[in-house]
Amino acid sequence: MAQVLEFRLPDLGEGLTEAEIVRWLVAVGDVVAVDQPVVEVETAKAMVEVPCPYAGVVTARFGEEGGELPVGAPLLTVAVGASDGTAGDSPGGAASGSEQAGAALPGPASDGSVSSGAAVNGSTASETSGNVLVGYGTGAPAARRRRIRPGTAALDAAEALAQEDDDDGQCGPVPVISPLVRRLAREHGLDLRQLAGSGPDGLILRADVEYAMRAAGLAARPGPPGPPASRTPPRPAPVATPQAPAGRGAPPRSVPASPGGERIPLRGVRGAMAAKLSRSRTEIPDATCWVDADATELMAARTAMNAVGGPKISLVALFARICTAALARHPELNSTVDLAAGEIVRLPEVHLGFAAQTERGLVVPVVKDAHRRSVESLSEEFARLTEAARHSALTPGDLTGGTFTLNNYGVFGVDGSTPIINHPEAAMLGIGRIVPKPWVHRGELAVRQVVQLSLTFDHRVCDGGTAGGFLRHVADCVEQPAVLLRGL
Repeated sequence: MAQVLEFRLPDLGEGLTEAEIVRWLVAVGDVVAVDQPVVEVETAKAMVEVPCPYAGVVTARFGEEGGELPVGAPLLTVAVGASDGTAGDSPGGAASGSEQAGAALPGPASDGSVSSGAAVNGSTASETSGNVLVGYGTGAPAARRRRIRPGTAALDAAEALAQEDDDDGQCGPVPVISPLVRRLAREHGLDLRQLAGSGPDGLILRADVEYAMRAAGLAARPGPPGPPASRTPPRPAPVATPQAPAGRGAPPRSVPASPGGERIPLRGVRGAMAAKLSRSRTEIPDATCWVDADATELMAARTAMNAVGGPKISLVALFARICTAALARHPELNSTVDLAAGEIVRLPEVHLGFAAQTERGLVVPVVKDAHRRSVESLSEEFARLTEAARHSALTPGDLTGGTFTLNNYGVFGVDGSTPIINHPEAAMLGIGRIVPKPWVHRGELAVRQVVQLSLTFDHRVCDGGTAGGFLRHVADCVEQPAVLLRGL
């Protein structure tokens, strides 16, 4: 006995409500195993491969690559169950064939992300997916699966589901699994018995129905482009290798140009940043102050640190250490505003974000507990998060929870800017490029390494005196790194 189960897009964590389909890893008609990744999606936080909690045959996919689905929307359906007959066993007892199909693996019914209570071969499956992804799955051991002949799962499921009566009176063993295929044929007056299926063991797929519709001169409903016209449509593409890098780091997709110019959807990371920056400018009354500082001694200190060996100390790590020291003196800037309660909330830990430009757009990875880290530890964490950002491998946890942000726009060759606060934080420090400039040093004109520092702050959490005191302390530590020793 086979049953078609619906797998819904699970909650991927951090309160995300939707995800963009980047790349399907399976096609309709493919056989999938428990916890096999079936689709790659991009959220406002990260790129995620979503595993399927069922083993069986994919009967339908919902959503096209480049489209968005809300959490809880149907993602795909899977026909689960196996025939009573199995292939001849080898002397060791292992059945032949490389494909696997398993019993239905019901997930928790509370979130509605998967169907529950599937009956398989007269019994109710109790096993659940071993992988846990927020919104479905449990910690129970993975279900035991038996091997079957390749392609038999599709035919078994089709035979089990073909007994339902259609509105037009069709009944009997029609090799169709997907209710969508049946409905599409019924709405266009097609007799499924007259169609030759291109799926496993003659399974009739949606592509077969759409081909028959075109052959009959009927207009197909809006959907993905059909296969090239041929007597027998090609079989869907095989399962893609989940580790394949294709699709990662792709630029934002754009719709065809209109007379008004090219239109680029605000989706994924870029859309999330647009919403956050707009909210920041709408809700936060920000102000900016800046100062030029002589960074010659700081550069010399970094050179001395790296000369003794060990992991290289990055410049941004030095600025991060200076910031944590300044925030200890001025905790007002490590806070947030609770509008509902009408309160300023000063935060005990410093989780330091830093702006990173990637092919997917601007992201802000977060160094957790930066105030407890040494310069060497900060350098290592900055390097790890930067590498993960380049490869679109940041997790939602890496991109959330920041309390203060650094923006090193000096890497783009500019001196200054007015940073936009990363909502709901209270401040952001901008670092310009460090370049040789004329500077009065010890009463004489000299060429020194000069940097411009910009601080944008929420005027609700502090006044200009506090913000100026913070920025002046940062500048003093840049000009005389020994000042840091007073607070260590």
